[in-house]
Amino acid sequence: MNAFHILVATDLTEQSMNLLRAAEGVEVQTVAPKTAAVRAGLKSAHALIARDEVLLDGELLNNREATPCLQVIARVGTSLSGIDIEAATGRGIIVMNTPGTNAIAAGEHTITLMLALSRKLITAHNSLKEGWWLLDRKRQAGTQLHGKTLGLIGLGRVGRIVAQRCLSFGMTIIAHDPYVPEDETGDERITLVGLKELLQRSDFVSLHVPATPETRGLLNKANIALMKSGARLINTAHGSLIDEAAVVDALKEGTLAGAAIDVYGEEPPYNSALIGLDNVIHTPHVGDNTVEAMQDLSIQIVQQVVDALRGTDYRNVVNMPFLPGVDFESMRPYLSLAEQIGRVAHILARHPVRRVAVEFRGEEVSGLVKPLTVALLKGLLAPVLGDTVSYINAPLLAQERGMIVSQVKGLKTRDYSNLVSCQVTLEDGEEFVMAGTLLDRKEPYITQINEYRLNFVPEGHLLIMGSYDKPGVIGRVGTLMANNSINIASWQTGRSQPGGNTLTVLTLDQPLPDALLEELRAQDFVRHAHQIAL
Repeated sequence: MNAFHILVATDLTEQSMNLLRAAEGVEVQTVAPKTAAVRAGLKSAHALIARDEVLLDGELLNNREATPCLQVIARVGTSLSGIDIEAATGRGIIVMNTPGTNAIAAGEHTITLMLALSRKLITAHNSLKEGWWLLDRKRQAGTQLHGKTLGLIGLGRVGRIVAQRCLSFGMTIIAHDPYVPEDETGDERITLVGLKELLQRSDFVSLHVPATPETRGLLNKANIALMKSGARLINTAHGSLIDEAAVVDALKEGTLAGAAIDVYGEEPPYNSALIGLDNVIHTPHVGDNTVEAMQDLSIQIVQQVVDALRGTDYRNVVNMPFLPGVDFESMRPYLSLAEQIGRVAHILARHPVRRVAVEFRGEEVSGLVKPLTVALLKGLLAPVLGDTVSYINAPLLAQERGMIVSQVKGLKTRDYSNLVSCQVTLEDGEEFVMAGTLLDRKEPYITQINEYRLNFVPEGHLLIMGSYDKPGVIGRVGTLMANNSINIASWQTGRSQPGGNTLTVLTLDQPLPDALLEELRAQDFVRHAHQIAL
């Protein structure tokens, strides 16, 4: 057989490169992570190993002439940004990463920053370097970690490592992660609390959540104002999680005593006002940059690539493999439908999801139970977990968060020839049912939410509104939208009974501003209102 051509567009350790070169039936080419060099190499490459500075968009991946042999895209680290996974899946290209390999390095860097911040280590170092010996002992006095409260926003792999290490310092550990049940924190000494309580109680707040639309700007001006006076902030997760301007204001005003930042909204952070502040420790995105982590990441990724090319193993593949005998193009619309049902279910869930029961009716979906269930779970989890959740790992992530998933029969849903439906049970015992189907085997429609019969396409800017069934609702909502220049593309309403409750789904040309959404919620006929972009 012809040799597999592996293109390496990043730095790997010498040991891992030797393993790759010694592998039977493999040819290795190394290039700089520059667009022209990578694209030239992809004309003959069967696999690409790179980091997120290499962009692999749909235009490139759908161009078979540009990537005629490509079978595997291997990302060093966890990030999948810049890869069009749908385009790769449509081409049958495997996408893989190395989750968890650098968790220890990231966790230890977090603690390093916390210690340096608490003892004003950089200030003391610079003072002595400039020739001063205890120039101002009072000003350079630090604080102990012992007896302090550490608030972890996110209790995944890195968050748990930080928690375990900091327990040994004698710290009180509280955490906010709505997708981790209280009995699955990994240690009874870790207490799960709400975000507001965490911010109000914590002496140190450390961020460990992925970048998603929900977590973007998580620490904004309002949330920073809730923080305990004199608290300190550590961010080694993602630059988009904080409002840098709000953090700078809080540092200058003294609300925050200090901050330690490894990641930035713009990298390199040439325009960040955080750089240069005396009470800020800043490092250049080196949280996972240890000799051991680099070695582990490098060896793991080359072994994964070789095994996948040979067809012997598919570890950490993040896109869904083809099912035997099923054409991906015919399956794709149903996968999209199930995923959108999951995303809408997430918006409607006012408490953590504990059970998901699925039912699939019809000849076209009878053989797709597993992939459709996975797609639904992916949609349910993606708003919180971002690109860390995939068709491969969604069931595991759901299990880790205490969700019980089952297949049932007899859900109270409308009868269609092919139907995707689920019943979601929340932590407080509340349940709701959702169902959908395809029009002409192509376009997804959600046809039911609880007892409300609807027919809407789950895409674009959607406003989901529960209201009371009384005259004038349509006119008042329409007037409110018109007065704010919001165009309504479609309107679907279902009602439980005349004079009872209604559920309305509006498709809008643009999202509602927060102030307008709050004004709508304040109307006397509105029970609840949520918006989502699909």
